[in-house]
Amino acid sequence: MTGFRVARGGAQERYGLEPDLTCLGKVIGGGLPVGAYGGREDVMSRVAPEGPIYQAGTLSGNPLAMAAGIAMLDLVAQPGFIEAIERRTQELCGRLREELGRAGVPAQVNQIGSMWTCFFAAGEVYDYPTAKKADIGRFARVHRALLERGVYLPPSQFEAAFLSSEHGAQEIDATVSAFRDAVAA
Repeated sequence: MTGFRVARGGAQERYGLEPDLTCLGKVIGGGLPVGAYGGREDVMSRVAPEGPIYQAGTLSGNPLAMAAGIAMLDLVAQPGFIEAIERRTQELCGRLREELGRAGVPAQVNQIGSMWTCFFAAGEVYDYPTAKKADIGRFARVHRALLERGVYLPPSQFEAAFLSSEHGAQEIDATVSAFRDAVAA
C-alpha cells in the first residue's frame, strides 16, 4: 500500500527497513490489475523454476497491464516526481487542518507521503487504539457531505486517501472548499 506513495521504494525505503518480501498491487500499473513481488534471494529462490513454489495467474503478463506498469515505473523514476506529490499532499492536509481549526472541530489530519486520513479525535492518532477513539459517526456524516460535493474519499475512517500526480491546485482548492462546507454541514 505504501509503494510509490510514501517514497519510490515505499515505507521500507522511507524508514530504512529491509523486508523479507515486497508486494506491490495495482499502484504499479496505475490502477490496472497488476502486481509484483520480490524479496531476498533465499525467499525468491523458493519460487519455481528454482524452487518448489509455483506462482501464476490469469492476468500474469497481460500486455495492457504491463504497458501501464512500464509507464508508471517511468513516471516514478523522474527526479522529484514523488516529492512533488508529497508537497501537494502536505499543502492539502495543512489547509484541511486550518479549516478544522476555524470551525473549532477537534480532529487530526495524519499524512505521510501522498497518504492521508482525517480522524475526528481531540488527541493524537498514532495507532489502532487511538484511531478507535475517533468519532466515526462524524466521519460518516462528513464523508457523505463530501460525496454530495463531488469529493470521493475512502468510506472508512480506517482507510487512507491518496493524492496522485494528476491532483493539482484546482483539485486541492475544490477539495478544501468542499471540506469546509461538509464540516459546517
